Amino acid sequence: TISLRLPDSMLDEIKILANKRDVPYQSLIKIILKERIDREYRTSA
Repeated sequence: TISLRLPDSMLDEIKILANKRDVPYQSLIKIILKERIDREYRTSA
C-alpha cells in the first residue's frame, strides 16, 4: 500500500478514463503502471 499525491487535473483525467472503461480508477492506475513497467522491461532487455 502506498500513498500517492497527484495533481487534481491528472486524477480527474484518470477518473474520466476509468469511467469510459467501466473500471474503478484505482484499478486503472494499477493497469497503467503495469503496462508501463512491462514496456520498460521490454525496451531495456
